[in-house]
Amino acid sequence: MRELNYTRKGEPVLVRTILKEYFGFSKGTITNLKESNGIFVNGELVTVRKEMRENDVLTVRIKDEKSENIVPVEMELDIIFEDEDLLAVNKPSGMATHPSLNHYTDTLANGVCYKYKDKNFTFRAVNRLDLETSGIVLIAKNRNSAHKLGEQLKAGQIQKVYYALCEGKFSEKEGIIDAPIARKSESMILRHIHVNGKYAVTEYKVINEYENTSLLEVRPKTGRTHQIRVHFSYMGHPISGDPLYGTKIENERLMLHCGKMIFHHPVTGECVELSAKISNQFFEKL
Repeated sequence: MRELNYTRKGEPVLVRTILKEYFGFSKGTITNLKESNGIFVNGELVTVRKEMRENDVLTVRIKDEKSENIVPVEMELDIIFEDEDLLAVNKPSGMATHPSLNHYTDTLANGVCYKYKDKNFTFRAVNRLDLETSGIVLIAKNRNSAHKLGEQLKAGQIQKVYYALCEGKFSEKEGIIDAPIARKSESMILRHIHVNGKYAVTEYKVINEYENTSLLEVRPKTGRTHQIRVHFSYMGHPISGDPLYGTKIENERLMLHCGKMIFHHPVTGECVELSAKISNQFFEKL
């Protein structure tokens, strides 16, 4: 349960107004607070129609429920940030973010649910990384944080920086890939560049070159499925070790890593900058 407080200064105002304008709560969050008896003024349970006066203290208690369909499984997590509202984990390559038919008990969600097994916790990943991609996965620890971060994501206000090792050398050392992406009609998984696809833009910069590969800093400006992988394959420089859009190399991982993320904290509004170390597998390949 997350508890937030607000002390009124100035003219009288309804609790409903404070919840909307000061806390920025969504209609869903306010409804959840009302249904769970989570709104208090000076320690007394109230409705959103309560009028707050000078020096009144508003307390809201955001409750949650357990993720019923996710089995808690003990595992080691590389935690890079945690507070009352957020958790950020450096996910390894080869681990799925959410459970699926082929990955039911070995996903990031299983490990995180185990970490909070003694609390009412719902797994809400703000971003999702492919099974083969490593790096930052940001998780909202309550309904309010999930809503606010989701709004930032939709508005393109969460900046993500990836590192990719691509095949070959680029004639243009930095640039923008603007090519629409659509799902291949015969596949539930594969995507490709198509004139009728969804708008997709990726910025890149070559930061080092090797004999047959290039290391890139990549900034996706949109969030399409497999966007970075599809765009670089389209450019003729698929990501090394990509089993879907390049050449699968035995015993080698997809060389794509989400290394940085910048966003505004859903409660404090402060800018948060996260970094996740790249595994040794990346450097062993260079």
